[in-house]
Amino acid sequence: MAISIEDHHLPYETHNLYDVKFFEDRIHTLVTHTSSFVNTWIAETQQKLLQNNNQAHRPLIVGLDVEWRPNRFRQIENPVATIQLSAGNACLIFQLLHCPTGIPQSLYDFLSDMTYTFVGVGIEGDVRKLTEDYELSVGNAVDLRGLAAEKLGDFKWNKSGIKTLAREVLGKDIEKPKRITLSRWDNAWLTPAQVQYACLDAFLSCKIGESLVAA
Repeated sequence: MAISIEDHHLPYETHNLYDVKFFEDRIHTLVTHTSSFVNTWIAETQQKLLQNNNQAHRPLIVGLDVEWRPNRFRQIENPVATIQLSAGNACLIFQLLHCPTGIPQSLYDFLSDMTYTFVGVGIEGDVRKLTEDYELSVGNAVDLRGLAAEKLGDFKWNKSGIKTLAREVLGKDIEKPKRITLSRWDNAWLTPAQVQYACLDAFLSCKIGESLVAA
């Protein structure tokens, strides 16, 4: 199977680990609502990014995506439930809606650091919602649709979704089932299907961004 997920079933209330397999890639995925694990993931990711890019002088690219419970009524705007970050073959799914101690300072600092380029499809809307809901600001955000239009020389990519970009840029097909898209992202415990979905959105954003920048 080209896409699958392995649940490590850790016996903790604070976090769990998964391995999401996407064709030849294995994405090590941490799901947590606990600040200390976010701190550690960010510190380790920053170190790996610097090591991997130190000699190549390439932009430090991080895939970013968010999920929230679908809004059933116009007058009710549900807050962001999870933020997903992906760099290399590591992914963080932080359930900020359920964080008992508030958003860690490390996440504020990481997202606002102009050293990193955060990429995603429709990322402007995600960034705006993070700011409105949690006062999180992203210093350097790039929409993959505009980047694809620029690099591929066709403005049709300005309206593309991540499925189309993954097929065009990476040569990989992915499904995005509506039952997962519209699921309860505000639940305290995410299902493996939700974890796989959320992980791949951030991971593919990162890989598409890396490919387009190098083009």
